Amino acid sequence: MTDLLRAPPEERSAAELLSFGVVNLDKPAGPSAHQVAGWVRDLTAEAVADLDPDMPPVDRAAHAGTLDPKVTGCLPMLLGDATRMAQVFLEGRKEYVSVLELHAHAPTNLESVLDEFEAPLYQKPPRKSAVSRRLRVREIHELELLDLTDRQALIRMQCESGTYVRKLCHDLGLALGTGAHMGHLRRTATDPFDDSSLVNLQSFTDALTFATEDGYEDLLREIVQPAERALRHLPSVEIAPSAAREVATGAPVYAPGVISADSEIDDGALVACYTPDESAVCLGTMVGDPDAESGTVVDLERVLV
Repeated sequence: MTDLLRAPPEERSAAELLSFGVVNLDKPAGPSAHQVAGWVRDLTAEAVADLDPDMPPVDRAAHAGTLDPKVTGCLPMLLGDATRMAQVFLEGRKEYVSVLELHAHAPTNLESVLDEFEAPLYQKPPRKSAVSRRLRVREIHELELLDLTDRQALIRMQCESGTYVRKLCHDLGLALGTGAHMGHLRRTATDPFDDSSLVNLQSFTDALTFATEDGYEDLLREIVQPAERALRHLPSVEIAPSAAREVATGAPVYAPGVISADSEIDDGALVACYTPDESAVCLGTMVGDPDAESGTVVDLERVLV
């Protein structure tokens, strides 16, 4: 019987890396996030077919958090089976840098108004949004003025996932009494990625070309990271290989199969389970005591093997 578990991250071939990998892509202005995902999917599928014709085709890629066509910046792309973990980006913080286009010269209380918006805010999604237009709360963790020139304020914000920055800029304009709208917007971070490791589409394409045509894989391995990289911000549970094989067939994680777990994981928390060689096995919900002798510890959300 073929082993159901993946090779450790550092031992995977280039084709295996592309079939369960993540790219911290720097999205350009113009295309939609969906279009970018389609390009990445097609490029990856062609490369895997060239690198290892015996591997199952890689026909999926997913972006981690939508960006509008004009917005640039951090758009992690999940490749192949890594698309199963897209839900991890529904939580966590986002960071943006935006130009706040004021409709009059900035008042002297600009920074104090920004401070007041560091709080949970009521927001209603815009009419063109794909989600229901119900009033909801999104928290602004930090809001900082980086620069001010005439009627343009450069601001940096850390906020809860699902925050509408365009609506935030409109509301800031109302609070300032000048009116305002969002100018250029760039996402600089989405947990657990930031702009320190961004790569553009051209670099990704070059890395695939060098690997498939010249056999040079070093650049590919710099750009495409094992999918486990996208889980670093989640609490982790280490389980035995025997338990991981049971998980692969749909069983939850039972207490006897747990080797160790991060301390103080809350009940109901989303966790990532790994084998001792640091290969991801599943995403799940913490429901039991990892130190118990029996019972279910993790209920499955997504099987990753």
